[in-house]
Amino acid sequence: MLKKGSKLNSILTGTCPKCQNESMYIEKNPFKLASVLKMHEDCSHCGLHYQIEPSFFYGAMYVSYGLNVAVGIAAFIISFVFLQTSLKTSFFAIIGALIVTSPLVLRGSRNIYINMFVSYDPTASKKNNPK
Repeated sequence: MLKKGSKLNSILTGTCPKCQNESMYIEKNPFKLASVLKMHEDCSHCGLHYQIEPSFFYGAMYVSYGLNVAVGIAAFIISFVFLQTSLKTSFFAIIGALIVTSPLVLRGSRNIYINMFVSYDPTASKKNNPK
């Protein structure tokens, strides 16, 4: 689907940004709400420590805010402009869209944030696990 080594591949699949061989999350399904943000400590292939520094993912809150604004605007445009509903109905459409997409936004914001700081290295897994 997406070319391995691209940031978009790592962001959409939630794989390690350095080697893109393993999911960063313990539970692959983001809609299992009890474990939506539970991550592995390190990548088992390249050894990248995901929590780069203490409270690293606090910065992902800003990315999450931007993604939620985009979801809200999209829900408004779809409901008010295309479906021609009232403002009150559009408001409820925005709330519903934000609730439904919140697990995806939470993970997506973390994926985007870590990919801002870590780049793909095709030799990363070979460096950590020589065979």
